[in-house]
Parts: sequence; C-alpha cells; structure tokens
Amino acid sequence: MSRTRREPATWQLPAGVTRGLWQYATHPQIAYDYDDYFALNRLFEFDEQLVREFLGPPSRSGAVVVDLGCGTGRALIPLVRRGFRGLAVDLSEHMLHVVQEKADIEWLDIQCLHASIVELDGIADQSIDHAISLFSTLGMIRGRDNRLRMLEHVRRVLRPGGRFVLHVHNFWYNLYDPDGPWWLLRNLIGGTFRRDLEIGDKYFPYRGVPRMFLHVFRPAELRRDLRRVGFRFVDMVPLDPQRHRQLKWRRVASWLRANGWVVVVEV
Repeated sequence: MSRTRREPATWQLPAGVTRGLWQYATHPQIAYDYDDYFALNRLFEFDEQLVREFLGPPSRSGAVVVDLGCGTGRALIPLVRRGFRGLAVDLSEHMLHVVQEKADIEWLDIQCLHASIVELDGIADQSIDHAISLFSTLGMIRGRDNRLRMLEHVRRVLRPGGRFVLHVHNFWYNLYDPDGPWWLLRNLIGGTFRRDLEIGDKYFPYRGVPRMFLHVFRPAELRRDLRRVGFRFVDMVPLDPQRHRQLKWRRVASWLRANGWVVVVEV
C-alpha cells in the first residue's frame, strides 16, 4: 500500500491506534471504495435492522445519535433519515469526506468529527441520546485500558436512558478456522506471558494493510468491561456463522458457536 502522507513515529500515534489501523485510516482509496467493497456484506443489513429495533424512533425533537467509527455512514444515514440528528466520528478524514458528501446530497443533519474514538473529550457530558459502534470497531482499539477509556467516554456522553449498540467478534469462533485451534493455543499462551500481547489480539493482512489489528472478545471479558463502566445490559444477540441473522438456539453454547455479537446496553 502506498503512503498518502509521511507516517508518524510509533509514539506519535493516537492512543490505541496501531500502525496498521493508521495506514487503513489514512489511505483514501479504502474510503472511496468502501461502499462497493462491502456491498454484499450480509452483516450490514442485519446490524442495521437491530439498530432500528433497539433505538426506535427519536424520543424527542433534536435527538442525537453518534456513530463511533462511522466509516462512510452506512448505519448512521438511515437513522438521520428517520429524524435523528447525526454525529459521525472517525479517524479517517477520507471516510468523513464521503459521509459529508452523502449528507449534503440529501440535506441530512449530520456533523462530522475527525477524532480517535479513544479521545472524545470534545463531546460534552450527557449530550448524546444514543450511540452506535458497528463492524467490530471496538476491537480495532489496541489495549484493554484504551478500550475501557472509549467505553467510559460513551457512558459519559450519553443521556440517562441512552442506548449503545456495538458489534464484536467472538474469540472462541476461531476454533472453526483451519489454523484456528493452533492460533487459540498460541494466543492463550502468548497473552498470558507476554506484555505486548493480550488474549484476543490478532494481526492479519487486510485490504493492502500488512498488519491490521483486531481484538476478538471472550463473552465474559466483554460483559465485565461494559459493566465496569456502568452500562446495563439490554441484549447480547449472537450471530450465526454467516452473520446475517441471529444464531439458532441462542441459549445453547452460544459462547462457542456465535461468530460474534451485536450488544445493546443502556445508561
């Protein structure tokens, strides 16, 4: 992948942002091809359906939804069409440019904020009605302390009764990959004894980025972190292997069978 600008030194990267994520966020073609690249992704249809169901219509005039790691606005724009005001937050200026172009075409009330989702001090306390963070955006943050910091910000900016809808991948689902059992064993050992690796941390090539980062979650870990910052659980929807519907027999070993979860919590 060619560089669009001089890359910062590692110590200059925002908190929780890996070199791979920085390359992903600063490459313009990834943003401008995003909608075409994911046009057939069935997860997008299902998680947008769940967002509509769990957030419902705006409960008051001027209700605001923030999309953290919004990409090109594919989940936020339908909510704004239904009457919400939108706040689009992303590390990629190119993604936000696409969002703004879409908003301008339809005269949609969307503001764009170029920021790391770990560093949301610029959003006022209790100024947001609902929040979403889909397509495993939480897992793109490296370091548990940084992920907790992001969750604390979400808890802080939401109004009482506000809901937060997020998507994550399941650590244990890696058992079904060809090399999955060996990866799980290596990761469990490495995450236990290495300071630079947490259980669930993965690096892999993705869309021209040689070392994209993703943290995949164990269900108990996810519940613990969300409750630690003060969220109450509404639902934790397990996804089937194709990620286009809820897992059948969701109460039967979903911790092992689910591809991931769409989680709904509230303040």
